[in-house]
Amino acid sequence: MKFGIIMFVTDESMGIVELARAVEERGFESLFLPEHSHIPVEHCPWPGGPELPRYYKRSLDLFTALGAAAAVTSRIQLGTGVCLVMQRDPIQLAKEVATLDQISGGRVLLGVGGGWNREEMADHGTDPSKRWKILRERVLACKAIWTQDEAEFHGEYVDFAPMWSWPKPSRVPPVLIGGDGAGTFERVLEYGDGWMPLSRFAPGAFATRFAELQKLAAERGRPSVPVSLFGAPPKAQLIAECAELGVERCIFFASSAPAEVVLPELDAMAGLKGNLS
Repeated sequence: MKFGIIMFVTDESMGIVELARAVEERGFESLFLPEHSHIPVEHCPWPGGPELPRYYKRSLDLFTALGAAAAVTSRIQLGTGVCLVMQRDPIQLAKEVATLDQISGGRVLLGVGGGWNREEMADHGTDPSKRWKILRERVLACKAIWTQDEAEFHGEYVDFAPMWSWPKPSRVPPVLIGGDGAGTFERVLEYGDGWMPLSRFAPGAFATRFAELQKLAAERGRPSVPVSLFGAPPKAQLIAECAELGVERCIFFASSAPAEVVLPELDAMAGLKGNLS
């Protein structure tokens, strides 16, 4: 099983260059960064609790930060956790991802999700009630741009005539679908390459959902779907259970804090990884 790190990198936290180097030096497989373009002062409730953490308001630009991480590493996978595709122009997004692929030597993992902040989406011109439909078309449009010399796409929300766009990624970046709603598995099986749910399951529920996804994939003639557990608590019992299930990757949260706080956390999680990998 693989092990990754997710952290909100901000103007107040450990810097992205130092973080990326530390993650790679400790033998982790991947580094994921989240994104929020901004946080409207008046916004819907945060699903993680009563008060939105300060770091949500101060996170760095996703692809600029990952580009910096790519430049100082050579091995770790560089993940988006998650990219808010429904807030991004798909033509520009395809260019950003392909460029990161070039800079990193093909180390991009594109985690995508529907988001929670309806006011943030609306500021980008996205109707929150249509966000999954918009996300679907934009992901499919990106895949067309990455794989076709003269790409075109004609949908309800994305529509463009044949175009030229380079660079092409060295591989089509794996698309990891976030969430665990009613339509999640349909999204994974239609246009995803993996499932990346947040680790907020009741006891036993994750194993049930994991088995359900693999059963659906088998029924449709697909191979086993890779699963990355996002925000997995760094606890030996949980990780052992994930390994037994066949989870591909556990991604641990590191505190959005200065290096003197983050580095000991990484050391502790690396020690746990060493015992179970």
